[in-house]
Amino acid sequence: MAYDDTRISTGNSGLDKILRGGLPPNRVYLVEGSPGSGKTTLSLGFLLDGKSKDERTLYITLSETSEEMKAVAESHGWSLDGVTLFELASADEVLGPGREQSILHSWEMELGGTIQLIKDEVERIKPSRVVFDSLSEMRLLAQDPLRYRRQLLYLKQFFAGLSTTVILVDDLTGSNGGRDNHLHSLCHGVITLERLTLDFGAARRRLQVQKLRGVDFVAGYHDLIIRKGGLDIFPRLIASDFHTPFLGEAIASEVPELDALLGGGPANGTSTLITGPAGSGKTTLALQYVAAACRRGERAVIYEFDERIGTLIARAMAFGIDLQSFIDGGCLAIRQIDPAEIAPGEFSAMVRAEIENNEARVIVIDSLNGYVAAMPQEQQLILQLHELLSYLNQAGVATFLINPQQGFFGTMSTTEINVSYIADIVILLRFFEADGRIRKAISVVKNRSGSHEDTIREFRVDARGVRVGEALSAFRGVLTGTPQYTGSQRPLLEDRGSGA
Repeated sequence: MAYDDTRISTGNSGLDKILRGGLPPNRVYLVEGSPGSGKTTLSLGFLLDGKSKDERTLYITLSETSEEMKAVAESHGWSLDGVTLFELASADEVLGPGREQSILHSWEMELGGTIQLIKDEVERIKPSRVVFDSLSEMRLLAQDPLRYRRQLLYLKQFFAGLSTTVILVDDLTGSNGGRDNHLHSLCHGVITLERLTLDFGAARRRLQVQKLRGVDFVAGYHDLIIRKGGLDIFPRLIASDFHTPFLGEAIASEVPELDALLGGGPANGTSTLITGPAGSGKTTLALQYVAAACRRGERAVIYEFDERIGTLIARAMAFGIDLQSFIDGGCLAIRQIDPAEIAPGEFSAMVRAEIENNEARVIVIDSLNGYVAAMPQEQQLILQLHELLSYLNQAGVATFLINPQQGFFGTMSTTEINVSYIADIVILLRFFEADGRIRKAISVVKNRSGSHEDTIREFRVDARGVRVGEALSAFRGVLTGTPQYTGSQRPLLEDRGSGA
């Protein structure tokens, strides 16, 4: 995507993508949010980006000392050398070198005097980028809303005559936690950061561009995390922006009976929901497609929410799939996902990176229970999953979703979210009883990408791997949740090597 080269970078690649190229220069912008939401980190990144381009930069702080600012920078591995820190609580910073020193404190000065000191420093430095932190102190100094707004208007008019891009930081503490609509109308653009505390797990942070005059941007909420090195901002996924032409060819599982059941196999650019009770072989079935893809030289990625990677590798080896050899060969990656530590936007960004950077062709999400657990308080989880699957489909990726059902017998209940209508293919695995033994059955109940058998076949996993038997013509009751087999045992899959 081509961007307007007249824009300037915010110093954050994720935010630049949201803004479709960055900020129009020489304007006044507002960055607002509650304490701890990431405003200072974002603002410092903006100035450091300017410094890297040999621009003059100025950080005006009314609330923190220069030592505190340097400590914040050091926590991210940054150096503020080359960034001018103008600290109104310090006589040295206020008066500048070579001028008479006196003790001045921002809370003791008249607002007009504070504004004049800022004006003098800006005229002395002539910066290209300025951050003003924070407006809540200005509100305290003004003590009168009308006077505060007049001074803000004066500041805006002052900067309008300079080639300077200004970020005003507001921590919302001076306006009873609410947003200042007058301030919003005064600024060319408004970026809001939020910090959300969940009932369990890490705090979630997100960003929203409230407005940006005359500029197209990606609206809505975008997840972010604070890490050493700055903010990782994950632009909201819009599947329609990423359509890639591809051939919708069927992918084989290397199990002829299974491929026949699916009319040749799932097609590239489709999502397959594998549903059934615990222990019915859902993950094993998905691994069969992963192994087949790796043997074709295609890259596959498994996102493991529930099971440990070591357990998964050992379990796969027991039925003849050597996942470790695929990992060592570079065609398979298994990502352990901690449900308490990840947001939907971050997960979507992880998947996108595998598709766009590593050309992954097969994706497995194991399981949807874990995915739901990772985002327990997300209100639009089904829409986010729908957008992710749409993106994967348009990228020509074959996606497999593991969907555990509650209980073992007598129920068709699934997870808290109904995703069966989203998936292109639905494979149902069930237990059934025959001659005093528990066996498994497999059937395809939906296939948008082509024809499929309507038969019910026996499904088995043993040392020989995944096996699918003949159609069970005397099988009944599958849709009741308690399927029964009333025919002879002859068509059932035998136990290899046991004589049974």
